[in-house]
Amino acid sequence: MLNTQARQQLQKVLPLDLIATKSWLVEQGFNLHFLDNAVRSRTLIPLAAGVYARQEARLSWQGIVTSLQLMSETPVHVGGLTALELEGLGHYLSKGSKPQVQLYSDLVLPKWLNRIEIQAQFEWHGTRRLWPETLMQNNEYLRQETWQESLPPLRYSCPEKAILEILANVPATISFEHANQLMQGLHNLSPRKLDELLKACFSIKAKRLFLWLAVKHQHAWFKHLTPEHYSLGTGKRLIAKDGRLEPLWQITVPKEM
Repeated sequence: MLNTQARQQLQKVLPLDLIATKSWLVEQGFNLHFLDNAVRSRTLIPLAAGVYARQEARLSWQGIVTSLQLMSETPVHVGGLTALELEGLGHYLSKGSKPQVQLYSDLVLPKWLNRIEIQAQFEWHGTRRLWPETLMQNNEYLRQETWQESLPPLRYSCPEKAILEILANVPATISFEHANQLMQGLHNLSPRKLDELLKACFSIKAKRLFLWLAVKHQHAWFKHLTPEHYSLGTGKRLIAKDGRLEPLWQITVPKEM
């Protein structure tokens, strides 16, 4: 039999549509005997080794990521293309049957994340070469989505941060054409946030690509930026193989662009 008090506490600690690991539940004060009994009585349903949801939980990628954000000591956020899609700026939906959810963190994501049966695939992007640790902990560059009333919100990159995260992956996981289309729709970015993020960002490639596309699309906010204050490195950067050299920002881009 489950202790009534502990059972009530479990409902508070683990709301219905969130998930939790055994180790995290132990940290919250539940003993292993109680957790084993909760699994036997199907109060807790195993989703992967050492990962549980409450019975009748409705699994969603938002609930899984929100749970990860609550349990993780290292900041983790939804970023890149997924963040732009949450803002309605994704241009077109991800191809394939399972949506790709882009997650950004300094540490590698737990292996159980992609072992849970759900209609989504999680992709990890390391942030050590992209953002300083202080920026990863700064909520000013994150937005919150209330994906379900009464549950904690999902944290994801603001568009200014998301586009730089996207450009850091051109052309490996996103094409020049797609990045160009995304950039075309970003009319309402905050010059102040862009200025701060361009000063903080470690990726020279992302910054040069961003500035090239900003000039290309003649966005009004560009005139408020200060490229001379951004660390843009020296020398040419080969980004597009067999491309042409863009003289201002010293990057190779596709000839057709």
